[in-house]
Amino acid sequence: MKFTLSWLKSHLDTSATVEEITDALTDLGLEVEGVENPADALRTFTLAKVTHAEQHPDADRLRVCTVATNEGDKQIVCGAPNAREGITVVLCKPGDYVPGIDTTLSVGNIRGVESHGMMASMRELQLGEDHDGIIELPSGEVGELFVDWLAANDPARVDPVIEIAITPNRPDALGVRGIARDLAARGLGKMKPRDCDGIEGEFASPITVSIDEDAREGCPVFFGRMIRGVKNGPSPEWLQDLLRAIGLRPISFLVDVTNFFTYDRNRPLHVFDADKVSGNLRVHLAAGGEELAALDDKTYRLEPGMVVISDDAGAQSLGGIMGGAQTGVTEDTVNVFLEAAYFDPVRTAYTGRALKINSDARYRFERGIDPEWTPEGIEHATRMILDHAGGEASKVVVAGHMPDWKRAFKLDPARVRSLVGMDIPESEQRQTLTALGFRLEGNMAHVPSWRPDVMGEADLVEEVARIASLTKLQGKPLPRVPGVPKPVLSPMQKREQAARRTTAALGYNECVTYSFIDAKTAALFAGGDDATMLANPISSELSHMRPALLPGLLQAAARNQARGQADLALFEVGAAFHGGEPGEQHMLVSGLLVGRTGPKDVHGASRPVDLYDAKADAEAVLTAMGAPAKVQILRGASDWWHPGRHGKICLGPKKVMGIFGEIHPRVLREMDVKGPAVGFTLWPAEIPLPRKQVSTRAALVLNDLQSVERDFAFVVDAEVDALALVNAAAGADKALIQDVRVFDQFIGGSLGEGKKSLAITVRLQPSGATLKEKDIEAVSAKIVEKVTKATGGSLRG
Repeated sequence: MKFTLSWLKSHLDTSATVEEITDALTDLGLEVEGVENPADALRTFTLAKVTHAEQHPDADRLRVCTVATNEGDKQIVCGAPNAREGITVVLCKPGDYVPGIDTTLSVGNIRGVESHGMMASMRELQLGEDHDGIIELPSGEVGELFVDWLAANDPARVDPVIEIAITPNRPDALGVRGIARDLAARGLGKMKPRDCDGIEGEFASPITVSIDEDAREGCPVFFGRMIRGVKNGPSPEWLQDLLRAIGLRPISFLVDVTNFFTYDRNRPLHVFDADKVSGNLRVHLAAGGEELAALDDKTYRLEPGMVVISDDAGAQSLGGIMGGAQTGVTEDTVNVFLEAAYFDPVRTAYTGRALKINSDARYRFERGIDPEWTPEGIEHATRMILDHAGGEASKVVVAGHMPDWKRAFKLDPARVRSLVGMDIPESEQRQTLTALGFRLEGNMAHVPSWRPDVMGEADLVEEVARIASLTKLQGKPLPRVPGVPKPVLSPMQKREQAARRTTAALGYNECVTYSFIDAKTAALFAGGDDATMLANPISSELSHMRPALLPGLLQAAARNQARGQADLALFEVGAAFHGGEPGEQHMLVSGLLVGRTGPKDVHGASRPVDLYDAKADAEAVLTAMGAPAKVQILRGASDWWHPGRHGKICLGPKKVMGIFGEIHPRVLREMDVKGPAVGFTLWPAEIPLPRKQVSTRAALVLNDLQSVERDFAFVVDAEVDALALVNAAAGADKALIQDVRVFDQFIGGSLGEGKKSLAITVRLQPSGATLKEKDIEAVSAKIVEKVTKATGGSLRG
C-alpha cells in the first residue's frame, strides 16, 4: 500500500515529520517497507540565472551561456532551444549526480568550449517527461536550493511516498483514511472531516439493476446511478500526480476517479459507458462457459458460480474483480453508469484464483471492504465527477440489502493486564477505542463497519495495546509463591522423561521421525486405512499417519545400513495413531537393536542381538517408568513380531504394558533391513499409577536367616509355557518361596517326540527359624505336586 505524505495530510491534520509518522506506523502494526523522498535526489541543485547567451562558434544547435550562480559567473554550453538570456534555471554543478541520466558531472569540453555544469530539464531530474527544453522558473533567487523552491511553489514534486505492508486482517488500512485513523488514535494529529452531502438526482436512471436470488450471498447490495453529459479527458494535475506517485498510470478522468477512491477510502468503484449498455444490468451467478473480454485485454471463460454483471448482450463485468472492455469508458464517453457494490470476500477470492486475475479491486474485496460506506462512496464519486467533468446525476438505484455486519463485544478493562501485561487506565482504553471508531455503550463495544477482523473480546485488548504501543511493555519476573512449588509435570510427562533418559543410558540413539509414513509400510503394521490417510500429503511416501513407531525406526536402520552402518541401537518416544479423530492416538516408547552387540574383538564378546537383549532393555525402561516388578510374559502379539520369539509383558492377560522380541523376517525383507533385528514397544499409559504418593522409601527389610535353593527338572509337553511351570512352583508356598527361575531347557534325546525338560531353581527364604531338612522336603513335595497338577508333567528322574 503506497500513499504520499500530502495525501495522508488531506485526512490527518498533523505537523509530524516523515520519520515520526513511519516510526508510528511500524509500531502500530502497519510495517513501513520503504520511503521514497524525491527531495533526496535534488538537494544539491541550486537556482541560477542566465545573464548572457551567444551562438557556439562551432555548432549551430549549441549556445554558450554565462550563468550567475552562488559561486560567481559560470560558462555552460547548452543545446536546449529555450536557453536564452534572463531566465531562471536549475543548475547542476560539476560533482553533482543527475538521476535522470545516471551521471556524475565533471567539467567538460564541448566542441572546444569549456562547460562548467549543466542546466537541467524535467526529465533529467526525474520530475516529468518533458525534455524539449531546460526548466524555466517564474521566480527564485540565485543560489536558492531547488528543493526549497519546490516545497514552496510546487510541493507535489517533492512529496514523500510511504509504502507499508498490510496484513490480511487489516483491510481498513488499504485506504489512506484508515491509516490516518490509526495515527490519530496514536496522537499524531486529528482527523479532518471529509463528509459529502447527498446529491439529489435530477432524473430517474434509465438503467436499473437487479440481483438474482441465488446471487445475493455473493453480492448482497448494489448501488448505481447514471451521470449524463460528462466531459471525459485528462485528470486534473493534482490527481495525476497522486496516482503517478503510487505507481499508477493516469488513464482518463473517469477511470482515475475510481482508482482514487480505491486507495483513498478502500472503496473500489466501476464506471460503465452507459451508451454501450444494452438494456438493464443484472447481477447473477455464471452458468459456466460465458466469455468476458476484460479491461486487461484478455478474454476469460467463466466457471459456474462466479458472480457476474450482465446486460441484455451478455457478461459485462466480473463482480469485485474487473470490468469488461465492451462497456468500458473512453475519451468519447458522455454518459456513464457509476457502480458501488459489495461483493462477498470468499466468492471474490474463489473467482480471482480460478481465473488467475490480480486486480486492486479483487485485492480489497477478498479482504473485506466497509459495507456501510458503499452508499457514501457513490455520493463522493458523483460529487468529484460533477465538479471536474460536469454533467447531471440521476437518482440512485439500489438492489439488494446491506449485509448484517453489526456486532458488539464486552470490554473488560482488566483483560489488558491479564492478556498483554500492561497497566492501561480504563478511561484511556475507552478513549482509544472511540478514536478507532468503536461505539461504546456501557461495557459493550460496538465494532465499526470497516473492521471485519475484530471478532472477540481479545481483539479489543489487542487494539488498546497496539495503540498504546507494545514497546512500553516491560519484562517482569513472575511472582514467587511461598513454599515449595507443586510439580508441573504430569505423570505421563515424567514417564516419557524417564524413558528417554533410561533408554539413552542403555546405549540407544534417539530418533525423531515423521508422524507420517507410506501406505505400504503402514499396512505391515496394521495401518494404512482411509481413517489415517492425509488429505494433502507433502509426499507420496508420507501419505498416512503412523500406526506404530517401529516403521520409522526400521526405515532409519535401512538408511544407515545402506551407508555401511550395520550395528544400530535406535529408540523413539512419540505418538502413534489408530484413527483419524482427536484422541485416537497413544504414546509409545519403542527401541530397535540391529546387527551385533558390539564390534569384533579378540575375546569373542560380540554376538548377534537376540530377544533377551530386547527383553532386558524393555524391563529396564519399564522399571524406570514405575512398572511393578512382578509381571507375566505371554504370547500372542501382532503378526509383525516373530511368532515364536516374542513376549508380551503383562499384568494379567488384558493389561499389556509392552512387547519385546524379534521382528518378523517378512517385515525385514519388505523394509530392506538386514537382520538380526529385535526390538520392544512399551505403553507408558498402561503402567498403573501408584495408589499413594509418598516422598519416602519403604523400610528396608533384612533377614539374618540363611536362604536355601533347590533345583527341580520337570518333563512336560513341548507346548507348555515355562511361565505356567514357574507360576505353579511359586504358588506352592508364597510365604516361604522367594524366587523361581528357569535355568535350563532340554529337548530331544531320551525324552521322545513332543516333550521337553525345564529345569528351575527355587529359592526358599525363612523368616522365623532356620529351615530343617523335613521342612525343605515338605515344600519340595508341594512344588512337585503343584507343577504336576498345573502342567501335566512329571519330575525328571
